[in-house]
Amino acid sequence: MTGTSIVEAAPAKLNLYLHVTGRRADGYHELDSLVAFAEFGDSIALTPAATRVALRGADLPPAGPRLAIAGPFGPALMGENPANNLVIRAAHALAARLGHEADVMIALTKALPVASGIGGGSADAAACLRALARLWGVPPDDPALFAVAAGLGADVPVCVAGRSCYFGGIGDVLDEAPELPETHAVLVNPNVPVPTPAVFKAMAAARAKSGAAFSAPARFTRKPADAADLATLLLERTNDLTAPALTVAPVIADVLAALERSAGCLLPRLSGSGATCFGLYATAAAAESAAKTIAAAAPGWWVKPTRLLPTPPGAPALPRGIVADPVAAQSASVPPSSAPFPDTGGWGVG
Repeated sequence: MTGTSIVEAAPAKLNLYLHVTGRRADGYHELDSLVAFAEFGDSIALTPAATRVALRGADLPPAGPRLAIAGPFGPALMGENPANNLVIRAAHALAARLGHEADVMIALTKALPVASGIGGGSADAAACLRALARLWGVPPDDPALFAVAAGLGADVPVCVAGRSCYFGGIGDVLDEAPELPETHAVLVNPNVPVPTPAVFKAMAAARAKSGAAFSAPARFTRKPADAADLATLLLERTNDLTAPALTVAPVIADVLAALERSAGCLLPRLSGSGATCFGLYATAAAAESAAKTIAAAAPGWWVKPTRLLPTPPGAPALPRGIVADPVAAQSASVPPSSAPFPDTGGWGVG
């Protein structure tokens, strides 16, 4: 690539608790969740007007976003049609909303497992939207970013915000949360992808059989004093997707047990629909020690010590009343044509 790149982090998203509060007439479930972001994650580097090089007379793709993927989990995406990648769809959708031509090269470093319940694809799309906003001089709290994000997926708006907050509705309601204390974590994934639709389907089947009521919202009534106090508050709440996720990937129970056994673990919990679980710890040393112990006992698992990101000073206010942009959503839902992009070893998408 040539030129100056705009780099945006795409941190892992953690559902510290997740309550399913109802189901709408259109079939979507409404949620109440406290979302936090980890320091560890993917990253996006966006370079405008990337040079096009024709090799052996190959036809150049039309102007538009192109994608190259690297990182330890990059190969999991490389066999897919790049036009279906959420990052490319995000670039097309925001360009359609703002009337820009997204002639950019996007380099995605994929450090998070795929289909793992920590918002990897959504965080990547959100990072792409933020990078394009910087390129085009769009304020980070511009409603257009969140309208486009809502058209891409339920987790994308909260990932655009990129800071701890309450997540409600179908992802279209973001509310301020108390500042979280210094808290460290260990992320563990058994390297088993878990499709979110399968988990919700299992939950719906179990609920229909049992007749169980939906959970109530459970937002904090006070600010947690420290990591141990945060864990205490979270123990009064749950992740309603844990039981159905266990029917899809029973190994999740082993991951939760390994975290619970680790020294200093304040709380083990599944994030989202899984299969990634996290443990909370009071110190970096405790998290790093636990990560080493778990990795040694289960060498086939992905294990990463990290910490919860604090809300940055001067962070923009959260949006109110997010409504998906229909034009951008349509642009995102129809994959553009794709073509090889041989000069990067990645993909070219017009």
